[in-house]
Amino acid sequence: MECPRCNTSLPEVAHFCHACGNDLQSSDGARKSSFAVKPDEPVASFALISTIMPRGVVARPNTYRLALEITLALVALTAIVGAVPIAVMIAAFAVPVVYIVYLYDVNLWEDEPVTVTGAAFLLTLVLSIGWTIAWLAMSGSSVLPHLVPGLGGPTVLGFLVAGLLAPVVGEVIRQVGPLFLASRPKFDDLMDGLTFGVISGVAFATGDTLVKHWPLITGGFSSGNDGGSWLALLVLEGFVKPLVLGTATGIACAEFSGLGEGYDGFTNRYFRGLGEAMLASVLYFGGTYLLSFLPNPVVGTVLSIVYGLVLLAVLLIRVRTVLHKGLLEAALESQARNAGVGPDGTLAFCSRCEMPLLPGAAFCGNCGTTVMLGSHQAATELVGAAVTTDPPPQEPAADTDTTSAEEGQA
Repeated sequence: MECPRCNTSLPEVAHFCHACGNDLQSSDGARKSSFAVKPDEPVASFALISTIMPRGVVARPNTYRLALEITLALVALTAIVGAVPIAVMIAAFAVPVVYIVYLYDVNLWEDEPVTVTGAAFLLTLVLSIGWTIAWLAMSGSSVLPHLVPGLGGPTVLGFLVAGLLAPVVGEVIRQVGPLFLASRPKFDDLMDGLTFGVISGVAFATGDTLVKHWPLITGGFSSGNDGGSWLALLVLEGFVKPLVLGTATGIACAEFSGLGEGYDGFTNRYFRGLGEAMLASVLYFGGTYLLSFLPNPVVGTVLSIVYGLVLLAVLLIRVRTVLHKGLLEAALESQARNAGVGPDGTLAFCSRCEMPLLPGAAFCGNCGTTVMLGSHQAATELVGAAVTTDPPPQEPAADTDTTSAEEGQA
């Protein structure tokens, strides 16, 4: 049989096209019920590991989930026994360490692993520490969220700084390293942009946690029976916050890399992704700020966790949609190059969905749009690619004349 998307010849028993990933046994043309990274998961699902660690989930689907579960268990154990400084440090570095180990494990940037990871993580970490110190001083507030009842209510200045200014500027800071890296030709892939954004987000969360809870790190062990309270706080600060910030920043950075050849840069789609990331950050920090002033601080922290998980769920679906589309694009690009464009040839792209076009195609293999309704330049490039791919056989005139003469003599 033949794939209806890319016309590749396939075995009759095939479920997916090996060239473009098209689902051949269902009417799901956009493949929404089968995530490109893990086909047994729908695109709209809350699977964390396959979303933020897509390369590792294929070979070792349970390794990184187990690593996060172990770090969470260590945070719980140290918090319950009163070893608060150790618990805070583990919580602050748990997600970043697991994610950096993942990057080295899958050998994502084999040529420059130290440089790339350092630029994406350490730069944001330093900037995060400096900015958190600055906005805490501006707000004149103590560490948030509170674990001590009876501290009064929120103030207008406190909310404007902690819930609006801090997250907006923080998102701008989180964009610096990833955008610099994603603008380089070696790292302009959509998945690279997403990964840079996640690294930057978790790095910022680490710096934010270290500054806010530095008194806990230097305060020694706790002898009270408040292990449950500490645990709730550290789950929020060490796990929910970095995942929310990482996925939010990853969305914007992925849109900066974008579809098609090279990186898209500062397009309307990037600014929409940046706006989404800023909105998610404002909702998270503003919401947790207000919830921290509930009369019962433990209830406020638990509600903050639930609130943060709801935001994370929305962001995960958004990230999975972007990643899924990017992987389908990579499959079509590979098929186009194998069909005749070559590894260094110029690709033509659909004017509607920006997916690569196969040589000689009259319609886009992804969305079905006719190429002739696109730009004149795209149509010209496509026709040129078709001619280059399949040149008609020609014989020199001299050879023909010689042959005719020989036939006449015979």
